[in-house]
Parts: sequence; structure tokens; C-alpha cells
Amino acid sequence: EQTQRDVQQMMVKIEADKAEADATRSVVEGERATALAKEAECVAIKQDAQKDLDEALPALEAATACLNKLKADSVREVKSMGKPPNGVVLTMTGVCIMFGVQPLKKTGDRPGEKREDYWEAAQKELLRDPKKLLDDLINFDKENIPEATIKKIKPFIESGDFDPAAIRKSSVACEAICMWVRAMYKYHHIARAVEPKKLKLKEAEAELDVVSRKLRVAEENLDAASMRVQRLEEEYESAVRKKDDLIKEMEASQVRMERAHKLVGALSGERSRWTDTVENVHEQFKLLPGDCVLAAGMVSYLGAFGVADRQELQKKWVAALDSKRIQRSQQFTLKEILGDPDKIRHWAICELPDDLVSIENSIIMDTARRWPLMIDPQGQANRYVKNMGRMSTTGLDVGKLSQANFLRTLELGIQFGKWVLLENIGEYLDPSLSPVLSQQKTKDGVGYCIHLGDKTVTWTDGFRFFMTTTLPNPHYAPETAVKVTLLNFSITREGLEEQMLALVVAKESPDLEERKNMLVLSNARMKKELKDTEDTILELLSSADQDILEDETLINTLATSKKTSEDINEKVIEAEDTEREIDSARESYRPVAFQASILFFAVTELSEIDPMYQNSLQWFQSLFMQAIDEAPALSSLAERLQALKDHFIHTLYENVCRSLFENHKPLLSVALATSLLRAEGKLDDVDLRFLLHGSPVEIRRGLQNPTDFLTKETWNQVLGLAQLPAFERFEQHFANAVDEWKRWIDHPEPEKHAMPGIGPDTTLTPFQQLLPMRVLRLDRLTQSITQFVITTLGESFVHPPAFELRNAFKDSTNLTPFIFILSPGSDPVGEVINLSVELHCNKKLEITSLGQGQGAKAERMIEDAMSRGGWVLLCNCHLAESWMPELERICEGIGASCHRDFRMWLTAAPSSAFPVAILQSGIKLTTEPPKGLRANLQRTYLSLDSRALEGCAQPVPFRKLLFAFAFFHAVVQERRRFGPIGWNIPYDFTNEDFNVCKLQLRIFLDQYTEVPYEVLRTIGARINYGGRVTDDKDKRLISTLLETYVCPDILSPSYTFSSRPEYFCSNAETREEWLEFIRNLPVTAGPEVFGLHPNANISVAVREARQLVHDITTLIPQAGGGDTEADSTLTLAQQAEAATPELFDEAYVAGRFPIRYEESMNTVLVQEIERYNRLLSRMRVTLADFQKALKGLVVMSEDLESLGHSLVEGAVPKVWEAYSFLSMKPLPSWLNDVKARVTFMRRWINGGKPATFWMSGLYFPQGFLTGTMQNYARKHHIPIDRITFTFDFAHSMNEPLEHPEDGCHVSGLWLEGARWVLSAQRLDWSHPKQLFTPMPVVTFLPMPEEMAERRDTGVLYACPTYKVVSRAGALSTTGRSTNFVQMIDVPSGPFSTSVWTKAGVAIFLSLPD
Repeated sequence: EQTQRDVQQMMVKIEADKAEADATRSVVEGERATALAKEAECVAIKQDAQKDLDEALPALEAATACLNKLKADSVREVKSMGKPPNGVVLTMTGVCIMFGVQPLKKTGDRPGEKREDYWEAAQKELLRDPKKLLDDLINFDKENIPEATIKKIKPFIESGDFDPAAIRKSSVACEAICMWVRAMYKYHHIARAVEPKKLKLKEAEAELDVVSRKLRVAEENLDAASMRVQRLEEEYESAVRKKDDLIKEMEASQVRMERAHKLVGALSGERSRWTDTVENVHEQFKLLPGDCVLAAGMVSYLGAFGVADRQELQKKWVAALDSKRIQRSQQFTLKEILGDPDKIRHWAICELPDDLVSIENSIIMDTARRWPLMIDPQGQANRYVKNMGRMSTTGLDVGKLSQANFLRTLELGIQFGKWVLLENIGEYLDPSLSPVLSQQKTKDGVGYCIHLGDKTVTWTDGFRFFMTTTLPNPHYAPETAVKVTLLNFSITREGLEEQMLALVVAKESPDLEERKNMLVLSNARMKKELKDTEDTILELLSSADQDILEDETLINTLATSKKTSEDINEKVIEAEDTEREIDSARESYRPVAFQASILFFAVTELSEIDPMYQNSLQWFQSLFMQAIDEAPALSSLAERLQALKDHFIHTLYENVCRSLFENHKPLLSVALATSLLRAEGKLDDVDLRFLLHGSPVEIRRGLQNPTDFLTKETWNQVLGLAQLPAFERFEQHFANAVDEWKRWIDHPEPEKHAMPGIGPDTTLTPFQQLLPMRVLRLDRLTQSITQFVITTLGESFVHPPAFELRNAFKDSTNLTPFIFILSPGSDPVGEVINLSVELHCNKKLEITSLGQGQGAKAERMIEDAMSRGGWVLLCNCHLAESWMPELERICEGIGASCHRDFRMWLTAAPSSAFPVAILQSGIKLTTEPPKGLRANLQRTYLSLDSRALEGCAQPVPFRKLLFAFAFFHAVVQERRRFGPIGWNIPYDFTNEDFNVCKLQLRIFLDQYTEVPYEVLRTIGARINYGGRVTDDKDKRLISTLLETYVCPDILSPSYTFSSRPEYFCSNAETREEWLEFIRNLPVTAGPEVFGLHPNANISVAVREARQLVHDITTLIPQAGGGDTEADSTLTLAQQAEAATPELFDEAYVAGRFPIRYEESMNTVLVQEIERYNRLLSRMRVTLADFQKALKGLVVMSEDLESLGHSLVEGAVPKVWEAYSFLSMKPLPSWLNDVKARVTFMRRWINGGKPATFWMSGLYFPQGFLTGTMQNYARKHHIPIDRITFTFDFAHSMNEPLEHPEDGCHVSGLWLEGARWVLSAQRLDWSHPKQLFTPMPVVTFLPMPEEMAERRDTGVLYACPTYKVVSRAGALSTTGRSTNFVQMIDVPSGPFSTSVWTKAGVAIFLSLPD
């Protein structure tokens, strides 16, 4: 109020001062008007005078300009004139007048007359100093020219001769001087006229000065009054402001109180949360050291590993941190430490799989400095990056190294800051990418640049580079790995289960899945808004001034944000409740998704068996959705779910089966069954491991073998089986029921009968029932596994569907190529041609076989067929490996514009070079030649033309011998099924071999009246078929086989090809009759049809069982159990090291057995010791290094890692095989064999040369035999090349023998395919189930060849002797197989030698278990 009164009083005083000031202002205005009038008058006078002066100024300025241009030299030129022209004289006269220079008086023309001479005066006065003259002219006082001067110069001005133009003719310098004289004259007259005006102007200016002084005084008075008024007004305004400020402050206080209430309300719910957050941050800060170490380690090292390895390494790191007492989070995850929830939700929207490994990969990709290289066999990382790229501000470019313009794409991406994705890279990267991978940026002005090839490209910060490979297990060189961030994006079971759940729910309850997807997007959006709101609040609070209540925008924003946050929180809670309800409904379909995820991994692992067995995730999911559509609709949800599971696994089995070879189809069934049982917890890994590997070590403690029918190795496996939980005390139960077990083991089909009691209250699962079969009847394991599959999955899973090309064609489109996977003897071209005829496409079918230079032709054929809807068949793609990348590019380029009738057919043998992308996207089919003797014969006769049996000069012999060749053709192919006893080396005989024999048979029978059997056998066995045969024992066999069929007896109606009477040569005449005869043959031919003993079936069964187990091991390599893998492997290594014998003392042996001419055995012994020492040393070194590597003391090399796997699998490590003797034993038996061999050598060293040599214990038995022969040759002085071995056989198995006079006694030999009859001293057929029989001690007796030929020993079969039963071996420097030892002549008895040749009878030094 006081302020308001002061303001009113001040207002009254201001009004009075304003009136006084207004009066003063009136006086000032009058004075100002007078001053302005006088000033205007002065200006007018000045302008009038200036106007007159302006008339003279141009001439004056022109003259001055000419003078300025005039040079002193020009003036000197005038001075130097002796007789100057008139114009020069006239000009200089005018100048003298202007400067007042007096002329010289000279005598005139008349006496007494004086004339004035200005020229000489000018020369003396003016031209004497030209420069001074010019200065005087320029600075001439033009304002004060005397009138007398003007009068004297006037005649010159008025004279026409005194014109600058006329003067110029005489002198340029005088022209300028003339112009100056005239200008001075003109200026003088104008200045005379202007003079009164100047005086008048001076008087006016004096009056103006008086008026201006009065005006200044009045204005000063006015300014004083105004200042006084202004000061009062400022005081007034200050008082008013003060009053207003007080009012505003009062109002602001009220507003601040209101804002404070708003702020308290807005932040009321945050205090406790922020307080907790601050406390948590403080706690997390303490844990930062350990968490940072773990996070850095995971980002740097774990990207390339799978989930199991990541967890294992993380456990080790955590243990190391704990040992150093470094604090860390108890439940550490990379997602919690480096993950941003908003980013993770955004990644999920971009289809990043919702499993921990994928999220960790994306975090590593987001935080790592190096560009990511993603191992992406299922393409999910590729899809995720593409979705992310499309949402980026700069976009995404996709390319492949096979594209010609990829570097251009990369260049533009770097330049414009785009994302670039490089797809489908291999194990080697283009060197041109190195600068990009290493990010070799260089400073360029204000930015950076990079050298890409021969170009310099500007680097833009927005650029990001991604690489993906579809290779499931690539091996990158270290120099590549250090430049990139390797990320393993192989799909995990959990991630796939979520994807399959989404698919099945989308099919079964589309509205439910749609709501789920909408909720996911909505929740992500709302949570992002909530996070943004919270960030806004914190940002506003942190950036606020000292008094937060002064910021109305902040308070309002906080209030609005709080309201928004509350609304969003309510919606999020509501949405999460709804999502939980939806998830609960979706969970009912999880069993279907769970089963599908298990089956996918079971199917994809098949690529480990054959590189052509590639299946993509997209194909699998498409098949899954197809199965859902085709599954029967049932009202009950439980029944529907079971129907979905059953139908999908059956559909999967059928579709995968058509792409597998016959021998791998049972493997698929086993893989499906075991994978499901393992996932459901119904199959213990310990049991699975025993099935795959048996007992990997020798068990030294346990019950002694109570039987005489089980070998030591088999009983060791029984003891190993007894260590499994389900078979506790199995060895005791076995011993208590030996007779019952003997009957069960001897039964032809033990799998169909219950096993004797294993123990009270012991119930074995179907899988556990396989384990005793593996130990006791390995030959029936395949049948047992078949029964296991039937029990687990159903009978349909052991009967693969028949192959029908037309059905496969129905599943095809113009975008999916057909790939025929070839096997030896198969040719699908005919089937494709037949289908094209059936579908009326044969005229549009083009066929070519790939090879060198055929790529361009094939590409033209494909382009033409794509445009017109044709078919293209490219045969033998495996022969064009270099063109395969181009084929992949072509297949990727097939798009919607391709003709809908276009089909591409490819044939290829299994090859790792075949593009995986084509295999995954195409329809794979396998074609194999018919199995079985009857099917082979039927195929041969079906391929014959109906007239092929007609037109021969000798029709009956032709038809019969043609059947003989056909039978022989079937036999030589079917013998491959029996493995080494069938052929030492499996050969790929083809139909062309038979066709040539058929053609030659017709030619010979047409040309000769007698059948040339010997010729037919020779060209058939040695040329047509024998041309493929490389082993000399196989050459003997094929000749013997053909003698059986192509012989004169073939024409006899009673002649049979084997002991089975149904295998004879029919008298059929026509092709149809022969086919009918063949159809009546047994479906399955026994071994005796091929000349083999029935025991050969057991060998086949054992080999097939071992192969099946090996293949299962390949599919399931990490079946563990019991201790951790590292601990168990360490235990195995320690046991193997303990079982390794000590090395021999080579110096001692060399001294005890010196080199002697008469005793070659000393040299043999020393060489054997050296070989064994190399092996034993290698074993000890690698086992010691491996144990150090497990403890982290040395680097785990590839060789050491392979050694570890071999120890677990019970196989001989490859790092030992290069130093080892040939052996087919598993690791425990092999170690026992090593000890037995070393023991034999030590007995030889300690006891001297033995009477009987255990030949199986020799590393190089060929050298031993050579030494024996050498001793004989040196003793009897006979050339060694004229000596041969003869053989004697002991009459009992344990007959004691003394040192022979010549030669040597040898033990340790085993016979396959026959048995040795001690009493008769000859060969005979083996007993049933007795695959190998021991030979007695054989005496190798050297003697001259002529003496050996005189020995009467009856019919002898030259029996080949091998080290191991595989028979085949590498070719040595001697030209013979490293496996072959020696031919031993064995008495054949009543049988011809051809019987034992066809039976594959051979002797072996070492047997497998």
C-alpha cells in the first residue's frame, strides 16, 4: 500500500513537470523552424555558386588530367627544339604570360624596332626544369589570377591558332599546356561571377550560426526538462514494477505451491522404487569386476560355441573368479548384464528366436567391434538380419561372393552407410574383404576412408557388415577367425520348440496365435513407451535448474508422464494377464512342438552319415504344416494331439526315407526312436553309450569266465554290462544260469525269445534288452534293433515306403529341383524318361552329362527350359565340382517368372562339393540297383529286347550260356554283400560288362560250330569283368566263378549252380519264359548259392550290426553318463597309460643279438623292437600330453582331441594307427594285444630264439619269412629266388616242438570259411556258427623249387594269409598289399580247390573281437 501511495504522489509531480517541458518544447520548435529556414537559404546560395563553378571544373579537370599524363621527357623535347613550330611558340608565350615571365627584347625586322621573344624566356625560366614546370602548372593559384594577366592572355584565347587540337599537331606536351591556359582563363571568369554569391553565402552562414546557438540553448533547456520528466517516469515505472513484482511473486508463490503438490503427486510412487534402484545399483557396482570379466569373456570367446560348451566354459570362469574371491552376480547371464530389454523386444519382433543362445548372440553382435560371421545352417540369423536391415534408416543390401557385382554393392554400402549382408560364404573368404573385416580406415580430412580393391571409398559411420554361412560346422583359419566375431546361430532345441509351437497353434487355433502375436507387439510397444516415459522423467529432472518448481513445462510433463506411465502400467498388467491366459491355452499344443523339435535334430544329423542328406528348417516346417493339414480331425483335444504327433512322425519318416539309401533307412528309424526316448527321459545315456561303445577298458576285477563258449573279450563285455545300474550283478546271474544262457545264445532267433532271468525284480526297457544282444549275439543285433523300433514307434517304421517317382513329382514345383543320389550300378535316367513319356513331356526333355566344358551348355539348356516350360536332366553333377557354384547361382535365380511347367533333374554321387542350398531346397531321391540274386536276374532279363534271344546260329547254347553269364553277373555283384569273404575289394560291375559278354557270345556261336568255353571264360573273367579287378586273389576268384557257370555241363539238364537244386539253367526259350523261371526262384539266396559257407550270413550280420552301431555313434556322438566327460576321459587315459608296456632297451637287444650272416632272425628281432618302441613311445607321449591338455597345461591339438574321442568310443586312436601294426580290434582288446606282443618279444629277448614263433605277434611277418628263407639260402648256398616254402602241419593243437633244422614253426593262425581236420590233416567245411577256427602249428620249410614240386602232398589249396580279416590293404613297394603275408599250401582233401576259392577260405594272424 505504501508503494501504491508513493506512486500516486509521484504521478502529480510528473504532470507539472510535463507541462513546463511542453512550454519549453514550443519555444524550441519555433527556434528550430527559423534555423531550418536560414539553413535552407544557405544551401540554396551554395548550390547556385557551385553550379557556376561546375561549368569550369570539367575543363580544369581535363587539363589537369592531361598534365598528369604529361611526362618530363615530353617537356624536355619541347625545350630541345631549335626552331619551334608556331604552335609551340604560341603555347609557351601563353604560359609565360600566366606565370608573369617577362619576354626578352630583341631587334625586330625594321630598324629600331624591338620585338618581345617569349620563347627564349620560356627556355630560361620555365623549360629549364620540366618537372618543376609540371608541378607549378598543377599547383597554380587559380583563385588569384591578376586582371592584367587575363587581359594579356585574352587575345590568345580568342585566337583560332591557340586551340589544343591545332597545337597538338606541333607538340603533344604543348597541347596539354594549351588546355591548361584556356582552363585557367575560363575558371577566372566564372570565379569572378561567383564571388558575390560567396559573399552572400558567408553572410547567411553567419546569421545561421546565431540562430543555431539560440536553438542549442533552447534544446538544452528542453533536454533538462525532458530528463527531469524521464527520471520521474523511470522512478514511477520502477515503483509500478515493484508493485507488479510483488503481485507476481504472490501469484508465483501460489503457483509453486500448486506445482509442488503436482510434483509430490507425480513422484510419490517413485521414491521407494528409485530408492531400491539406487541400492541395487550400489550392490551391482560392487559386482562389476566379476560381471565385466564374464561378459567380456563371453563376448570375446563364446560366440562360436553351442549352449553346452558355453555353460561349461562359464562354469569354469565362475570357479576361477570364486577362487580369486572376485565378486560377481550369483545368477550371471549376458542378457542381464549387457541386454537392453527394449532392444531384445525389438529383436524378437524381427524374428530373433526366443532362446537364450540367440539373444546372447545378438547381444554379442550388438556390442562386439568386429563384424559378425554367423554359422547359420537353418537360415534363422539370415532372416533376422534381413528384418533388422529393413527397419534400419539406411536399408539393407544382400549379396553373395559368387555375384560379379558384390564388391560394388559393398562399396556403395560403405559409402552411404547402409547395412550389407553377405550370404552363403564358405570356409575361405575373398582376400578383397580383408580391409573391411580389419576395418582399415584412414583419416581423410574431417572423415575416414578405406581402400577397397583399387578404389578409395569414403567411410560412413552407419555402415554395418554381416556374414552368414550355411555350413553346420565350418573350420575357419586363425587369420580369418581373428578378423570376425564368430557366432553360432545353429538353432537350439528350445528355440525350435517355440517356433514349432507357434506354427501348430497358428494352424489349430489361428485366432489364438493372432492374439498372441498382437499382444507381443502391443506389449513391446507399451513397454517401450513406458521406458521412454521414465527416461523423459529422469532426463527432465537431471537437466532442471536449481529450483525445479520454476519449470512449469517440467512439472506438467512430469504429471502427464506419470499419468501416461500409470495408464501404460495398467495396460501392460492387463496384457500380461491376457498373454498368460493365451500361453496357458497354447501350452496344450506343446507336446506336438516338443516332439517336432526333437525329430528335426534327429533328421539333420543324418548329414554326418552322407553329405547329401541335407534338410533345411524351412522344408521341415513346411512338412510339419502339411502333416497338420492331413492329420485326422478328432473331437477330443488329447486324441487330436496324439494324431498330430503320430501323423507327423510318419510323414517325416516317409519323406526322409525316399532320400536315403536302403542301408541307412533303418538308421533313420533308430535315430527317431532313440532321440524321442532320450528327450522324454526314458533312455539313459549310460545304456546308450554301452550300446555304441561297449566297455572301453579291460575289467581286471570280477567273476572269472564260467563258460567254455564265451571268449575272453566277450566275458569282459559281460562284466562291463554288469556295471550298468539296470544290470547290477549280471555276471553272477549269468553264471547261475549258464545252461539257459547257452540255449538262448545258440538259438537261431534269440531276439524272439525271452532272455534267462537277469535278476529278481529287474524289468528291462525295450532298449536295455538290446545290450545283452550286443554282447552275446552281435549278429542278431540288427534284428533286435528292428524289434526295438517296432515296439517304440510301430511296425510301419521298419518297412520303408516303396519308391514311386510319380508321387514325388506331385510334391514338386518349378522352383524345386529333383536330386537323384546315385549309388554304384544305379541309373535313374530311364525312370525320368518314362515319367516324361507318361506325362507327355518327353519332347520337352533335354539330357546332358556334366563334365569338363559342359557347364555353358547346361546353362543354355536351363535358360531355354525355364522360358518354355521344359525339363532338363543334368547327369553326374559330381563330376563338375568347379561348376557347382554356378549351378547354385542358377537355382537361386529361379523365380516366379519361370514357366510353371519347368522342372530340373539332377543326378550326383555323394559328394561334399554338391551345394548344400540345392540339397536343402530340392527333392532328394535315391536310386539303387535291385538287391538279391533273383531281383538282379530279373532286372537283367527285363533290360533285354524281346528279340535278344533269337537269331543265333546255336540257339540252345546261346540261351543257356546267356543265362550263365546273367547268373554270373548277379553272383559277382551279390558277393559284395558278404564283405571281404566275398571280394577282397568291392568292385562296381555294371550292365555294360554283361552286354559286352552277350555280344561276344553271339559272335563266337555264330562263327564257330563248337562252343569256345575257354575263350568265353578268358575274355569274360580276365577282360570284360576282370579288367576292373585289381587284387590277384580276386582275379583267381572271378575266373573260378565263371568256370562254374560257363562250362560244357551247362547244357546238361541235371547241372546245378550250387547245392540248392532250384538254381539250375532252364530250358526256357522266350524272354517271358525266362522271366517266369526267374520269378519262381527263391526271394533270398543263401550263401551256398555263391559258393560260401552258411556262416557267411553271420559275418554279414555282424558287419551290418557293427556298421549300424558305428552310424548311430556318428549321429549321437555325445552320449555320456556317469562322471563328467572330462573326468571320465581322464580316467580312460590314465588306464590306457597304465596298460602301456615299457619300452625295450634297443642298445641291449642290439648287443645281445648282433647282426650275423648266418642268423637273419637277429636282424628281424632288432627291427621289430624298433617298430614297437616307436609305437610305445608315441602312446606314452600322446597320453601324457592329452592328460596335460585336459588340465589346461598344454594346448588341446586336433590330434589330442581325436585321441580323447577314440578313448571314449573304445577305438584305437588315429594318432597311434600310423605307428601301429594292422588290427581291427577295439581299444581294450588292442591294448591286450600290444601287451601280448611285447611279452612275446621279451621272451624272445630273454630266452633266445623260440622253437615256435607266434606269428601274430610280429609287426612285419613278411620280413620274418624272408629272414627264414634267407637263413636257408645262406646255409645251403642256394640263390634265394630259387627257394620256396613247403608246409607241414602239427597233428595236435598242443604238440611240443623242437627247433627245426631248417625253416620255422609258426603258431597263431586262424582259418575262415573252412576248418582244419587234425585227424585227416585237411580242410573241411566249418561247423555252424564257427566263423574262425584255429590252425595247428604250421612248419614253414624252405626248399628248392624243384624239390618242392617232387613232394607228393595231394591236392593243395593255395590259401592266402592275411594279417587281419579285412583282407584289403594299401599297396606296398613290393607291389603287394600290406595286409597280405604269404600263400600257404593247404591239403584240400576230397574237395577241389575251386570250392575253397569260391568259399573265400583264408588264414589270418589277427581276429576282431
